[in-house]
Amino acid sequence: MKRISALIICLLLSSLAFSQDNEGFFKRIRKSFTVHDTVYIYIHDNDTIVNLEDDEEDDEEEDEEFSEGIAIPIDTLNTTDRYTKVVLFDNGTWLYYNMEKPDIPDSLSYDHWDTETVHSYRDISLKDLPDEVTLRLVDSVHRFCIPHPGPVTSQFKFRWHRPHRGVDIGLHTGDEVYAAFDGIVRVALPTSMTGGYGNVLVVRHANGLETYYGHLSKFLVKSGDVVKAGEAIGLGGSTGRSTGPHLHFETRYMGQSFDPERIFDLENGMLRDEIFVLKKHYFNINSHYGQTDEQSLRASQKAPQEQGGSKSKKVYYTVRKGDTLSRIAKKHGTTIKKICQLNGIRQNKKLQIGQKLRVK
Repeated sequence: MKRISALIICLLLSSLAFSQDNEGFFKRIRKSFTVHDTVYIYIHDNDTIVNLEDDEEDDEEEDEEFSEGIAIPIDTLNTTDRYTKVVLFDNGTWLYYNMEKPDIPDSLSYDHWDTETVHSYRDISLKDLPDEVTLRLVDSVHRFCIPHPGPVTSQFKFRWHRPHRGVDIGLHTGDEVYAAFDGIVRVALPTSMTGGYGNVLVVRHANGLETYYGHLSKFLVKSGDVVKAGEAIGLGGSTGRSTGPHLHFETRYMGQSFDPERIFDLENGMLRDEIFVLKKHYFNINSHYGQTDEQSLRASQKAPQEQGGSKSKKVYYTVRKGDTLSRIAKKHGTTIKKICQLNGIRQNKKLQIGQKLRVK
């Protein structure tokens, strides 16, 4: 009996010692936090139990310490790559930042790639082109931009007895001019090499179009640069054959020009459609936005002297239902003022169906 009692006492003492050791172990409270996906764990060696309120206060203090260590960007620097920048931080560190670069195929710079002349498709004639071609202008990746948000001061038409193969957009010298679509700069040439265009940029686009930007005062890009739609590529001016500051803007396909207003609603700063069907008869100087295909075909079949090449040839038009001076002027590539001068009428004159007006 004495032996049994002694064994029980020994077991009780051993159990007490083991429980005290475990109590000391569990009194060491663990805390953890995460920085940049790395988990750090701290273990307290004190023998006092920390309550939840104290634990939350410690966490707030640690969060403040780490927020104070976050680097703040203060400046960016350019590199040799226009789409890679260096970002500087307030703690003296820096890193490279890669901007989104347009996906432009290398093949754009293979065919008829001439950086020394404005027009590079001189060996391709109008008869070599298809009757029509379907062009996608924008998609989920490639967007568009109006070259400059100014008024159209002159349209695609015969002007001063010579073809004006683009539109003029009003601006002030020094105003920014923007790339219409993503592309590669083919030409960045000064007035001495371009004549009437003045300082001109030509940008080639993936769908086969080229856009021209004339009379610039300064280039912001150079030949071979990849540009994004909406990127500032030059500053407006009045270089070359110009009577005042404006942007001369052209759209061409395989070297042949057509009315840019067939693509852009320049007045409202919009694209007319995402897909554009370019027809062969659009390349005629008398074919412009607002005409039906039938009207465009008739205009493209006019004899040369009817296209403004002869000062002595008179052209008349018979007023139809719904006609206005503005519509008639646009249809014949002239102005309301000119029609009024030729016919001795005022701009507010009411037109009569069947009335004949001289338009040229």
